[in-house]
Amino acid sequence: MTLAARARTWAPPFALMALIFLLSAQPNLNSGLGLVDTIGRKLIHACEYGLLAFLWWRALRTTELRATAIPMALLLTVGYAVSDEFHQTFVNGRHGSPVDVAIDSFGAALVLSRIRRRR
Repeated sequence: MTLAARARTWAPPFALMALIFLLSAQPNLNSGLGLVDTIGRKLIHACEYGLLAFLWWRALRTTELRATAIPMALLLTVGYAVSDEFHQTFVNGRHGSPVDVAIDSFGAALVLSRIRRRR
C-alpha cells in the first residue's frame, strides 16, 4: 500500500476525531430551540459516531486485524466517546454524560451491525 493510500485510509478517522474534539471544546452549542435542539444534537451524536465507527472499520480491515475489524472499530469508537465526554467535563458550559456515551455507542453499533449483516 502506498503512502498516499495509507493516508486516505487512516487520516479520516483521526480527522473526524479532531473535529469532534474541537466541537466538544466549544462552551455552548445550544441553538435555543429547546427540545428540537436536544433531539437534533442527539441524532447528530449518533450519526457522527456511526461515521467514526465506519471509518475505523474501513482502516482496520486493511491490516492483519481484518478478522477483528468490527469489534476493534467498536472498541475504538466507544473509547473515544468516553474520552470525549470526559473532555467535556473540563469545558465551561459543558458536562460529560453517560447518556451521550450510550447514544454515541448506539450509533456506532448500528452502523457496524449493518456492515456485519452485509458481509
